[in-house]
Amino acid sequence: MKTTLGRTLFGALVSAVSWLAPAGAGLLATSAMAGDFPAAPYYNAPQAYAAYNWAGPYIGGTLGYEWGSVSNNPTHPSGVAGGIEGGFNWQHGNFVYGGEADFSLSGAEDTFAPWQFSNPWFGTVRGRAGVAVGNVLIYGTAGLAYGELTADTAGNLSEHHTSFGWVAGVGAEVGFSPHWSAKAEWLYLDFSGRNFSVTGTDNGLAANLLRLGVNYRF
Repeated sequence: MKTTLGRTLFGALVSAVSWLAPAGAGLLATSAMAGDFPAAPYYNAPQAYAAYNWAGPYIGGTLGYEWGSVSNNPTHPSGVAGGIEGGFNWQHGNFVYGGEADFSLSGAEDTFAPWQFSNPWFGTVRGRAGVAVGNVLIYGTAGLAYGELTADTAGNLSEHHTSFGWVAGVGAEVGFSPHWSAKAEWLYLDFSGRNFSVTGTDNGLAANLLRLGVNYRF
């Protein structure tokens, strides 16, 4: 009986070993093949968007619309204005500051018989300061304004004076490539009055200027 039971257990053990041996060999082969493949690289999260660099010199052009009024006179000159500009920025973190100068030709004029007033050209020299959020700069600006005010009468008399004054405004500029940016800007210009013989009084110009611009940054 014991001999028969021993033979039965031995046969079962042999059968189990014969079944497990191929499976174990397969697992070892799979493990060996896995060792031949390189380890999967660690996932690197994309880097945060680098802050736009506003520092350095730039030049550009502007185009907009000017409208205003002449003191001590009923005329309200208005028209298209466009020109060139240039400046320099410094940047500390999100704080950007610098200076800008521009010069524009203007078609702003108005006639109220017997006078016609026009502002054929003007320029500004301003400080700028603002906060950069990524590639967007929100800024305020103020400084010196200068320009020519011309008066013409029905009798073909013409008189012109260069006046100085102040300018202030706000704007937003967007950097759309490492070297190029575009801006929208509103300025208020106030030119001091000068005595005009053809009107017999002091006349000055207060004007709004809304313009767009494109700058190349070096």
